[in-house]
Amino acid sequence: MSEFPRADDVVLSASPAPQPYRWRWAALWVILAGEAMDMLDSLVATIAAPSVRAELGGGAGVTQWLAAAYALAMAVGLITGGRLGDVVGRRRTFLIGTAGFTGASLLCAVAVSPGFLVGARGLQGLFGAVMIPQGLGMIKEMFHGRELGKALGMYGPVMGLSYVGGPVLAGWLVGADWFGAGWRMVFLVNLPLGGLAFLGGWRFLPATGPTARTRLDLVGAALASAAALAVVFPLVQGRELGWPTWAFVSMAAGVALFGAFGWYEDRVSRGGGDPLVVPGLFRKRAFSGGLVTGAALFAAVAGFSLALSLYFQSGLGASPLQAGLAVLPWSAGTVIGFVVVQVLDSAGLLSRYGRALVRTGVVVMALGAGAFACALRWAGAHVTVWQGAPALAVVGLGLGLVMGPFFETVLGTVEPHETGSAAGTLTAMQQFGSALGSAVLGTVFFSALAGRTADATGADASGTAGRLDWSRAMEITLGAEAGLLAITLVASFLLPAEPGVTPTGRLTGNDVGD
Repeated sequence: MSEFPRADDVVLSASPAPQPYRWRWAALWVILAGEAMDMLDSLVATIAAPSVRAELGGGAGVTQWLAAAYALAMAVGLITGGRLGDVVGRRRTFLIGTAGFTGASLLCAVAVSPGFLVGARGLQGLFGAVMIPQGLGMIKEMFHGRELGKALGMYGPVMGLSYVGGPVLAGWLVGADWFGAGWRMVFLVNLPLGGLAFLGGWRFLPATGPTARTRLDLVGAALASAAALAVVFPLVQGRELGWPTWAFVSMAAGVALFGAFGWYEDRVSRGGGDPLVVPGLFRKRAFSGGLVTGAALFAAVAGFSLALSLYFQSGLGASPLQAGLAVLPWSAGTVIGFVVVQVLDSAGLLSRYGRALVRTGVVVMALGAGAFACALRWAGAHVTVWQGAPALAVVGLGLGLVMGPFFETVLGTVEPHETGSAAGTLTAMQQFGSALGSAVLGTVFFSALAGRTADATGADASGTAGRLDWSRAMEITLGAEAGLLAITLVASFLLPAEPGVTPTGRLTGNDVGD
């Protein structure tokens, strides 16, 4: 009979604990730099758009495409981007994405035509989708225990500062007109940032190889891309072209292609392959409801941001810097909303009231949008960019209350083995909603201006009639905004009453894409 090992034998035979990665904190700042670049570039286009159109020309659709092209490319590339890191290695994929993102930024800066710039913006979004999803995987490899919580906790402050400072930075860069570059500086600033991120990644990120033998679902990616483009393209261009028949045919075809994508993913899954999206996710009511809620919410946010920048600059004659400063109340309100959520989370109340907090936040956003419309009507021709500042702060507060618990509430309903696919799909839907919102609310805004004294270039914005026309167009757009928020509110009732616990802990909106 064998005897039990003694305690000292067990200690001697136990394998030593793995040493933590030496450069893990430096690597974390490299990852956060990539996240900040993505966040900034998703914000700067709305501030720079009027200046871009004034120099390069083009129709109103160019203004919408500057935001939509980036978000649309990001949406269709995010799911594949996450898988790419598993196939070729996260460090290598991050470096490829960073180099491509920086190169695409240079192409944006030297653009000589609207079409060239829109194409470069799409390329930016595509490489951003390659770069961004690698971060969380590397963080989980480098950090463990309490350090992992501290590392993930760095996302919030960095993203908050980017969100607050992005519009101001964009306005300052455009207004400073360094070297006569004007709006091109909002893209040129990515060259030193991207270069430092690439060199830092080369030096400090852990060199890991492929983590899974996964085949990229290129057919699924192509179907999803074609479907998204078929829906968004006619929404942006349809108004300028007089809503031809092909625009409606294209949107119907886009819906059909989304159906074909779902069928193909199910077929790949049944055949033992590696689908982009786990088909079983769509059979979960809470997750499907989360996709609709997220798409409508981010459509409302992106569309409102675009219309607001156009109204301030082209309608009220504000400079890019003034427009950037004027949206600070919105950004500050969002940060305050996040802080409120963190306090509730610390008190252990978030898991119980997550869905209620989402609904409360949506209602607060709608009240803020209504207050902004009332402020415009009350001010009349004497309206200024600061007239609706308190209302914008309320909109931001509501957004922070929604965003805080949203991703955890939705992702808490999926199984552990579905988390990666669910997170990528949810973040991709967030980006698709942003592209859709820029298309829909941008179209509503420009349609409301059609036939009025002020045109889409703001030529008569300095006069009383021009200001009133732009204000009325903004009020109509706020009505469409209320419609999107109503869809968000209704869809939120499909969310679970209490979020579960995700395998990686609490996730935020910027984490889930990783």
